Amino acid sequence: MKRIKNIFLTLILAVASVSCVSKLAYTEPEVQLPEKFQYTATADTASVANLEWKEFFNDPILRDLIEKGIKNNYDLQIALKQVASSQEKLKQAKYLQYPDVGFGVNAQISRPSKNSMNGQSLNLFLGQSHVEDYNAAFNLSWEADIWGKIKNQQEVSRMQYLQTYEATKAIQTQVVAAIAQGYYNLLMLDKQLSIAKANLELSNNTLSITQKMWDSGDTTSLGVQQATAQKQSTELLISQLEQNIAIQENALSILVGENPNKVNRTIEMSDTSLPQNISAGLPAAMVSRRPDVRQQELVLLESNAMVGIAQANMYPSLKITATGGVNSFKFDNWFQIPASLFGSVLGGITQPIFQKRQLKTDLEVAKIQREKNVLAFRQSVLNAVGEVSDALVSNESLKVQEQKATEQVQTLKEGIKSAQLLYKGGMANYLEVITAQANSLQAELNLASVKRQRLSSIVDLYRALGGGWK
Repeated sequence: MKRIKNIFLTLILAVASVSCVSKLAYTEPEVQLPEKFQYTATADTASVANLEWKEFFNDPILRDLIEKGIKNNYDLQIALKQVASSQEKLKQAKYLQYPDVGFGVNAQISRPSKNSMNGQSLNLFLGQSHVEDYNAAFNLSWEADIWGKIKNQQEVSRMQYLQTYEATKAIQTQVVAAIAQGYYNLLMLDKQLSIAKANLELSNNTLSITQKMWDSGDTTSLGVQQATAQKQSTELLISQLEQNIAIQENALSILVGENPNKVNRTIEMSDTSLPQNISAGLPAAMVSRRPDVRQQELVLLESNAMVGIAQANMYPSLKITATGGVNSFKFDNWFQIPASLFGSVLGGITQPIFQKRQLKTDLEVAKIQREKNVLAFRQSVLNAVGEVSDALVSNESLKVQEQKATEQVQTLKEGIKSAQLLYKGGMANYLEVITAQANSLQAELNLASVKRQRLSSIVDLYRALGGGWK
């Protein structure tokens, strides 16, 4: 026992004397960030992305859809399972610094040839033609973490777990935004269908007037045909819009994890509202809030730990193995204590010398991968800033477009009234009336589309700033 104690003491001193590296130092890569986002007047520290999605969206139906999506969306559920899987691996990684311990029991009977030296020796010394061996022992194996290889392996597992966590948040932001976009698109289609039906009634009135004028000989059959074609075109549009509404309802249902079905809605697009005085905050805060950027930084941290592992593999490794238990050549005295007890301890330092350059290659490849991940991180930051800038300029531009489109609709509606009065008075032909109706219909449809784009741009900005996962 004293010798074993001395061996352990010597090995511990050896570990302490050579231990110098635990984890490779990490320096966050420099990224070029603007002081404020483009198309913003001032650099405001507050950001709309700090709002929880329940605060950002005030429509109760939309909130209910988003809540269902977060609970039932299959992409999110798969991501959560990946988080659970990584969590189990992280738990296992915490035990990497502990020794491996096993227990084995075996029995062996050997019967050598009587004409062999072993056979004759057995018969001479033991008076039997066979030999028995019974063994029950604990086996222990432990590698000292001299160069931080195990700590870096634990770091890799931790970074992989955090990546899955950030990936889940990123998927949630996408799901929240997709549900909101789909819902607003559905409201736009409802509005366009309402416009088309109102225009159909207008077309029916025009056709009725044209028919009466043809009956009285004040117009030609071509006028009736043109008015009929205008009505048929509107009926075709209504059918297409109803089809698109059903498809959008199905898409929304699937997005929230339900079978395709109708989506109940009680408000029109004109009744919807989102925060208007939107503050983007600072780019630096956005980078720390965006899950996809955080995930890419965690990939970089993982690759840094992989460099540490590859580097540690090139240094000596200290391994200790120990075996202890009971052993006997006879079954009936197998467990006689202490006569059957045995034990052994072995400690050794192994230095790789020639591995066909494999270790050097692994280290260089790990360094190159880290450099690639630095570039990928910088690209993710650049993309994030670009997405926010795009959403900001779209929102500002769509404000102007919505105002102009509203003015255009009002002008063209007045034009319809004028054309109808002139047509009834014989001062305008049927073509002018039909053209005025077609232009007004297209303008109203376009206004509904612009309003939907405006809502979508606000949702895009919220997502681009890192909102939606809280």
